[in-house]
Amino acid sequence: MKLRRVPSMVFLALQLPIVAAFAWSYASLSPESQRQVRRLVVAKSQNIEIPLERDQALEMTPLYDDPELVSDEELAAVLKQIIPHFSAKKMKPNHVEHALRAWHVDAKFQDPDAISGEKLRDFLIDYGRFATSWQPEKETETQPEPLLQERSDDGVYVLWGRETNSASVHHDHLLACLTEAGVPLSQPIFTPNRRDLTFRDVLRQALRDFRYDERETEWSAMAFGLWLAPTTKSWRLTDGREMSFDMLAKRLLRGHKKMGTCGGTHRLYSLMVLLRLDEQYDILSDDVQQAAYRQLESVRDLLKVCQFEDGHWPYNWSAGADAVKNPDASIPQFRHVIATGHHLEWLSIAPESLHPPREQTRQAAAWIIQKTVAMKEAEILDNYTFFSHVGNALAMWRKTTPSKFWMEGEKTHPFEPKPKKEPESTATIQAKPGKPGEPAVKH
Repeated sequence: MKLRRVPSMVFLALQLPIVAAFAWSYASLSPESQRQVRRLVVAKSQNIEIPLERDQALEMTPLYDDPELVSDEELAAVLKQIIPHFSAKKMKPNHVEHALRAWHVDAKFQDPDAISGEKLRDFLIDYGRFATSWQPEKETETQPEPLLQERSDDGVYVLWGRETNSASVHHDHLLACLTEAGVPLSQPIFTPNRRDLTFRDVLRQALRDFRYDERETEWSAMAFGLWLAPTTKSWRLTDGREMSFDMLAKRLLRGHKKMGTCGGTHRLYSLMVLLRLDEQYDILSDDVQQAAYRQLESVRDLLKVCQFEDGHWPYNWSAGADAVKNPDASIPQFRHVIATGHHLEWLSIAPESLHPPREQTRQAAAWIIQKTVAMKEAEILDNYTFFSHVGNALAMWRKTTPSKFWMEGEKTHPFEPKPKKEPESTATIQAKPGKPGEPAVKH
């Protein structure tokens, strides 16, 4: 029997629905499920290891000590507001990450209710502590997915996303926070089933999982810069694509200035980190360095004209002077705190050539100091993430860190516990008879 050949066009037509179905299925998967598919498809031989030669990351040191921008008393008042007093039950990784980034792993407090830097770190890297905090309290509750999850080739994946409070919110945010907090690569990591892994394995997995077109690359770019420079300027991803600091900088430059987390301000900080590293280690090409510098010059010029009379920079700062001429009343006040605090933060590591006039920066600091100190403890806790940036930024403007400043201050101003409230008196008040309609006791 003679077999007929199927025409190529007919064959392609038959395959198209299958390909389309696969593409639709892949697109509907969560980011982590997409990564799992890619790991199965991509050959293991492309899993090239990147040499990690240091145990400690490079530090991004601040450049200024300006007591006119924030005095010792003002800095102490702000830092007092962001001392981590989280409930032991259901601690949010996002809050803990921000606290650890601001206070660093060496932070110790005389206040017995405050959480030290080491305890903040241990919650993030020890599954036992995480699981204890998130122990179900009701029969209807289930134990959440582990924050740290084992992967092949000794990798450790960090669960992230906005679907649950038990996950890290941003991609590679935990990696970046541990990096800036001073956690070494040799630090042991405890996952549900293994106790022989280290922070190095978290970094390795992040390098493998990184994709150039990720929605959020701010924290990846910063962490990679602080760990890989200056010995590694380019490397190959799991999918075989070559990556470099030039490409990371270009990715941060892509899109409108308002795009990105916190009104686009995290992109500015990460871009400034790469420029500082380039200044010291020459990790960027001249063209990319110039493009990054021009971008921050344009931001400087926008900050000059978008500042409000009270000193704050608005969340829609990228609109420039129009943000002041036509104020957007729909923007909540807390978003202006986000913008002002984050701008103060990246300016603290930027050269003065990228600054608006210093008086404007001092006005911004005065506004945010007043806003932060006036907040109640519950309000700070609800909005801890961006107030942590305020404390960190102001400490950097005094060329220090929150932990160093606070621990030094406690030597001369030791912790004083709040006086306990006296129990309500239960004594019976004997009321004298009064006129009809009068209260029995007058106040």
